[in-house]
Amino acid sequence: MTEPTTARDSCPVGLERLNSLDGVSFIDPAIQEKPFAYYRTLRQEAPVHFEKDLGMYLVSRHEDLDAVLRDPIVFSQELGYYKQMAHGHLDAMKEILERHGGGFFPDVANIDPPRHTRVRRLLSQAFGRKRMKSLEPQFQEIVDGLIDGFVERSPAEFDGLHELALPMAIAFSMQQLQVDDLDMKTIKRWGSAYLSQFSLTNTREDMIRAAHELAEMQNYLIALVRRRMAEPEDDMLSDIITARVPDEEPLSFEELVATARALLINTHDSMSTAFTNILFQVATNPDIATDFYDAAEDDSQLGRVIEELIRIEPPVRALSRVTTEPVTLGGTELPKGAHLLILFASANDDESVFECPRQFDPSRVNIRKSMTFGAGVHLCLGISLARMQLLVAARQTARRLRNLSLAIPIEDLRFIPNAALLAMERLPLSFATSSEGRTDEL
Repeated sequence: MTEPTTARDSCPVGLERLNSLDGVSFIDPAIQEKPFAYYRTLRQEAPVHFEKDLGMYLVSRHEDLDAVLRDPIVFSQELGYYKQMAHGHLDAMKEILERHGGGFFPDVANIDPPRHTRVRRLLSQAFGRKRMKSLEPQFQEIVDGLIDGFVERSPAEFDGLHELALPMAIAFSMQQLQVDDLDMKTIKRWGSAYLSQFSLTNTREDMIRAAHELAEMQNYLIALVRRRMAEPEDDMLSDIITARVPDEEPLSFEELVATARALLINTHDSMSTAFTNILFQVATNPDIATDFYDAAEDDSQLGRVIEELIRIEPPVRALSRVTTEPVTLGGTELPKGAHLLILFASANDDESVFECPRQFDPSRVNIRKSMTFGAGVHLCLGISLARMQLLVAARQTARRLRNLSLAIPIEDLRFIPNAALLAMERLPLSFATSSEGRTDEL
């Protein structure tokens, strides 16, 4: 049960909170789908809250997340990543990957400094803003091709996730890696197996099944990396293989396989979730739709609309950290080895930082305080790539698909339970084409 808060009664969007945290868990399906009253209660009553069901401390306030993200030594992302991964069954997964998948390749984005510093310097050569700008035409061609596939459909309906958001991300990765011998179905299957590692409800059997899927993927990637090492091509993986930084060792074979995995599947779920959330907000909020369509020919303004939408509904809502020494956080004493779940979505909802946080306001002067892409040394390495993809996809959608609306009742939407992402199973939408114009509803 929820009650209104009195702190922001002037906000046009209500800020509800729970009556109590007693008997409530982060992994409750109802909380997973509608978490913001829960987040608000955490911030106000227990900003660093030990969740017994998870054995984790939930960190909910913006200032506390900032403290964690700015200190990667005391709050280890590497230890947190592997403690959260596989839901306690990491050793069993490792054994299968080493036996059947060529080895266990640590994720390059989640290692701690100083190793992280070297890897980031090398990878940044492939993810620079200038390079991302040069890739816009290729990505726009992908988006337009997908829209072409359903724009003349009658009735005018499509699935925003499975016919646009997810295939655009996968197709772009396939293009940049030049993996014409794969199909989207296989990549989706591998991506689902990878994402399942971060569910807080999966069993040992679930993890073992996922490990065999990942072993298949790794064998493919090992062969791909070896081919590119022998004969580099004009693709992103070859650029990373040949990347060099003075006084630094180039990426090792294991690091290259992990990077190829990240390029092939790691970004699909976060990117597709981000854009699906944008489509959902445009389809269900007339004020957001107005700003979205009005910004179609102004990349600067559309970029602000996107930043605000992914602040309100960030694709990655929580990640893990582990303390490497005793520390005080938010007034709470934490021992060495404490397992934290840092709630990005809660930080983005913090009313002490963002006035009326549930209200859509792309004119916010502090919009870049959003935690959507993280902060500190682990600021998302692919931030320029993500922003480019979201901008192009939003721009072409706004230009070509008018009057987006849900094609099913909102209560029929279903979500995939996962600690890191709140991803929809599907997003059926109806639309009008740009040639039909806009209705007075907008």
